[in-house]
Amino acid sequence: MSNTSNIPGTTGIASGAGGAESERGTGPEKRTVRRPAWLRVLSVMGPAFVVGAWQFGPGNLLSAVQAGNRYGYTLIWVIAVSTVLMLAFTDMSVRIALRSSRSLIGTVKEHLGRPVGTVAGLGVFGITLMFSVGNAIGSGLGLSLLFGGRPMVWTLVCTLTVAAVVFARRYYSVFERGLIGVVALMAAGFLASAVLTRPDWSAAGAGFAPTVPAGVGLLLVALVGTNFSVNAAFYTGYATRERGLRREQYRTITLGDTIPGIVAPGLMTILVIIVAAAASDRSGTDSASLGQLAGVLEPLAGAAGSKVFALGFFAAAFSSMVANATAGGTLLADGLGWGNSLDNPRVKGLICLVLAFGLAVTLVNGGQSPEQLLITAQALTVVFAPVLGVLLFVLANNAELMGAMRNRPWQNALGILGLVAILATCYRLLTEIF
Repeated sequence: MSNTSNIPGTTGIASGAGGAESERGTGPEKRTVRRPAWLRVLSVMGPAFVVGAWQFGPGNLLSAVQAGNRYGYTLIWVIAVSTVLMLAFTDMSVRIALRSSRSLIGTVKEHLGRPVGTVAGLGVFGITLMFSVGNAIGSGLGLSLLFGGRPMVWTLVCTLTVAAVVFARRYYSVFERGLIGVVALMAAGFLASAVLTRPDWSAAGAGFAPTVPAGVGLLLVALVGTNFSVNAAFYTGYATRERGLRREQYRTITLGDTIPGIVAPGLMTILVIIVAAAASDRSGTDSASLGQLAGVLEPLAGAAGSKVFALGFFAAAFSSMVANATAGGTLLADGLGWGNSLDNPRVKGLICLVLAFGLAVTLVNGGQSPEQLLITAQALTVVFAPVLGVLLFVLANNAELMGAMRNRPWQNALGILGLVAILATCYRLLTEIF
């Protein structure tokens, strides 16, 4: 970028996304103009909302529906704790991205070795392949619930739509703005669903007190794996760099993007548990699948109830399809040393590979019930999560890299708690399987 501030007769303007100030005029007439706080907040919104959209997919919804049906409001606390831990690791990823001159995989390679960085890229790519199946199935099912028709046909339409968007000019800008809008749509849909089902709000409040019901097993692992998604937190650093955010904006990023972007999917998951619990209490029906839950809502809240829930479900699946494929393609390309810019043709090709995998498995599946597949896939994501969690924790404590943005004691405490939670869920998963 050329510097015009030293050329007589020109106007120097502070560059970078979301700059707080700009300079106008020259010489003694030059003055600093401070942007309103709300504009500074809006200018940094995006990266964490992208991650939230990826995190809040159909597997997340199905886990929440089954939690509400089987255990009422008692597992709400799992989502609350997972959201706090997700915030801690997302914040680490953001700070690393703001401090480093490289991408996160590049930073891992520089400080911890090239093989470690390559393994991280391959691991996240593998996770996105598992997620792609649920996203493909979910997007088709959501549109089928709304408009009728075969879910597989709608899955094909959604996949082709996302693939077309991938090759749009300035893909990241289109992708980010679209997902912010979809997150807002989901929030409205699930809040409306919760209000329409008229739940027991006092019982829901009691669900924030930790209890572990007997027989919860793999479902608990799936809830943690979905809502404390370290692979999604890891990708936040990429979205932060793609957006061009700067370290002096860290406080604004935290308040305007990281916190609302991560808290939003946590709140929506809690609302889905509340809806499922209320529907189960009032209808006496165990709606184990998303389609069944939408049907149960109709006699409780009228046709609007089922349609609103179906709309929110489609938005969750479609937004997760876009974000998941983008993250998978980006991190694999970076791990292989092919670059990480979303304008890179190799990155676009790998994004399309993730989409194609999800579509292929959906078509081979032939429309059979995906519920157990989704739950298992969500649970399996925690297997690789400890590796990514350790990488973020180690880099965030590297004094040479992080300087003044190194983890503070309370951040390390949350980080250690998060790593313990991940290892505990991994152990629980292995004991359930074997």
